[in-house]
Amino acid sequence: MSVVSDTYDFLTAADNYSGSGAIPTRMLEHVTYTAETIAIAGVIAIPLGLWIGHTGRFRSVAVALTGALRALPTLGLLTALALVVGIGLTAPLISLVILAVPPLLAGAYSGVESVDRQTVDAARAMGMTEMQILRKVEIPLALPIIVGGIRSGVLQVVATATVAAFVGLGGLGRFIINGQAISDYAQMAAGSVLVVVLALVLDGIFAGLQQLATGRRPAPQPSTA
Repeated sequence: MSVVSDTYDFLTAADNYSGSGAIPTRMLEHVTYTAETIAIAGVIAIPLGLWIGHTGRFRSVAVALTGALRALPTLGLLTALALVVGIGLTAPLISLVILAVPPLLAGAYSGVESVDRQTVDAARAMGMTEMQILRKVEIPLALPIIVGGIRSGVLQVVATATVAAFVGLGGLGRFIINGQAISDYAQMAAGSVLVVVLALVLDGIFAGLQQLATGRRPAPQPSTA
């Protein structure tokens, strides 16, 4: 039988939808790793990006940092961290957070920088504080780009979270690792297909959120000066 038909059989077999190593369990694990990664990266990157975008300080440093972090090989970083901190969730979580920080950081500062300066100056002329300008003017107008940065980060993490299986954890990468160990190409292909499907679903969700954020942007108020 062909790998395609074997993969279809694996994905449709009832036995693969119950138990601790079933497809729904592995899918939930994969989504959990992704959510934890984005939450941690968001706490680090988004406030920093908003501050950089609002003040304009350290922008060149942020650009250089995001470029450097993007260049790091995730699997190599995971291996090095696993040797230091041991087997467990810590090493892959740190590796994935480092992967997720650049798009979230870039989305935050690029979004705020994209806000029309005349709108910001008008808000400042009305007596708004810097925090009020950021919260009430810049963030609402920058929200589509900020969500776009999160969207990019989510897709990168979903695609890369399979590395967690290399240190004995779960997720959809488990199918790839287990299949490779016994030359079960159908199981490996099925794991890859599931990752692609999950990525497409999440991309669709965030595309909708980005469109919603665009539709809810407040209209810039004309300056009265």
